[in-house]
Amino acid sequence: MGGGLAPGGTASLRLPGQHFVASLAFLAAGAVGLVWIAPELAAGSFLSIHVAGVTHLFTLGWLTTTIFGALYQLLPVALGAPVRSEMMGHISFWCYVPGVALFVAGILQNSIPLHHAGIALIAVGMVLVIINVGLTLPRATSRDVTWYSVALALGFLASTLVLGIMLLHNLHTGYLGDHRVATLAVHLHVALVGWVLTMIVGMSHRLLPMFLLAHGADTRWTQRALQFLPAGLPVFAVGMLIGLPAVTWAGVALMEAGAICFFIQARSFARARKRPRLDVGLRFTGIAVLFLALSAVLGPIVLAVGGTRHPRLATAYVLTGLLGGMALFVVGQFYKIVPFLAWIARFRGRIGREKVPTVAELYSSRAAHLQLVLMVGGVSVLLPAIAAGSTSAFRVGAAAFALGVAVFISQMIRVMTVGRRSSAATSG
Repeated sequence: MGGGLAPGGTASLRLPGQHFVASLAFLAAGAVGLVWIAPELAAGSFLSIHVAGVTHLFTLGWLTTTIFGALYQLLPVALGAPVRSEMMGHISFWCYVPGVALFVAGILQNSIPLHHAGIALIAVGMVLVIINVGLTLPRATSRDVTWYSVALALGFLASTLVLGIMLLHNLHTGYLGDHRVATLAVHLHVALVGWVLTMIVGMSHRLLPMFLLAHGADTRWTQRALQFLPAGLPVFAVGMLIGLPAVTWAGVALMEAGAICFFIQARSFARARKRPRLDVGLRFTGIAVLFLALSAVLGPIVLAVGGTRHPRLATAYVLTGLLGGMALFVVGQFYKIVPFLAWIARFRGRIGREKVPTVAELYSSRAAHLQLVLMVGGVSVLLPAIAAGSTSAFRVGAAAFALGVAVFISQMIRVMTVGRRSSAATSG
């Protein structure tokens, strides 16, 4: 297990590693922010600038930064294509990460200079990633569904950037007028469904069979998911922006079909697994898929009743998919990928010379399961708290989620530091 993640040398771990560290910092900030904006989220105030700022800590900060790091690690081993330029990867990192911090600060402080500085750096960082990965893809020796998912997701990432710039300009000018909410809905779905979920679908096709030991499962459902999801998004966007309900519903139907195909694929992998007992990373992943399914159920309901007329329902829909689904899914993959990469970097060369820990011993299973209870329990409390409009209940759920994040970060610090002293002594 995990051999498909192994890099050709430890030097290549620096680029994904710095992305993973930065993403953890954004996750921590987002978790604290979730407690802070509890009154607004409990009331369903999804148009609040505070909500927008904290949301971007999770979307641009936690999810996107992690995906960038994962791409730099997985492309060479999954597609047989070394990243076109590691230097460009470092430059994009030092543009993108400070850009996200400045951008969020600008939103929270309503500062035009910070807004502009942040979005400029984000744009440069994203464009460099798109160019770097885009130049890597043609060199791939394998062009399976994972390859196509990356190519599709990069296109949606570029669209997300354009829509984000439009919404930022509207924040200061109001030029979108009554189209603001529709544009925001399109931006949100292009980012989460087009960019994040498409990447999750494609990477899961490669990672879940490896982690579950589920080789031999029917894998045709991934291809179907990657046909329906990208087809539905443009249709949904046109319907929303022009105001054609029939077209919007057609887009939703296609996206729902894509989501269902992904759920069937995940179930197929789970049923074909040779590993009877799931470790904590796979438990996070399985629960995240259930939250994504719940979000897929809530989406059409929100559209049918009107998100602006029922803002708490719309807020619950987004939080279910973003925190319960995508954030927890990435946490689960962290537990599968980061300890293995840390073990490779620190202990591979010491086998046979001294006793080395196993990958599972780099973190505490008991603490990881405590984190699972806190984060899943926290998200589960948030949803009824929004339904009831209860700020106090929402704060309880947000605090539990934040405590889970604190445990997670302590776990990752342990993973990154176990054996470092003895390694330094050995090398000395």
